Amino acid sequence: MNLFQNAKFFTTVNHLKDLPDTSLEIAFVGRSNAGKSSAINTLTNHVRLAYVSKTPGRTQHINFFELQNGNFMVDLPGYGYAQVPEAVRAHWVNLLGDYLRHRKQLIGLILIMDARHPLKELDIRMLDFFHTTGRPVHILLSKADKLSKSEQIKTLSQVKKLLKPYSDRQNISVQLFSSLKKQGIDEVNRTVGSWFDAADATASSPEED
Repeated sequence: MNLFQNAKFFTTVNHLKDLPDTSLEIAFVGRSNAGKSSAINTLTNHVRLAYVSKTPGRTQHINFFELQNGNFMVDLPGYGYAQVPEAVRAHWVNLLGDYLRHRKQLIGLILIMDARHPLKELDIRMLDFFHTTGRPVHILLSKADKLSKSEQIKTLSQVKKLLKPYSDRQNISVQLFSSLKKQGIDEVNRTVGSWFDAADATASSPEED
């Protein structure tokens, strides 16, 4: 089953005090030019659910979308590039950081990286920041169609090797993904589905005395 099929826009917020009262959430984050909006549109099979702009950094708020299972996916502001005033950029950084650190409904993070330029400094900083929460991370190496088959295999292997120190500390996984070729959709669904299943199982298990 495609968890993301028929996702519906729910709300957008620009301040933590306005965050909605939801059930479980998974969030998408990535550098401003990594292909995050395209990935969301591909997963949901919706052309413009997450608007794709020629100008990186268009996502300036936290956008919530309701999934068909009653849970939510969240589109977070892109990081790393945005032609905006410094005060606005600082607000984005604080909003993003506070959400990732304190949002109790958040059960996992989908981190988008351009397969041609993975694990840039800001990506590593994001991993270092988020691993303290203990929640799982699944990395999509987007725009994989820009690489040959041999380059895809090599890149995936290299990224897995570089992620080994993180894998020892938390649940972290990585895959190739292409919005253009519709590559990797099933793998994302399996991963996110396992997160929801695990969270539901934890919530329904009896508490110990």
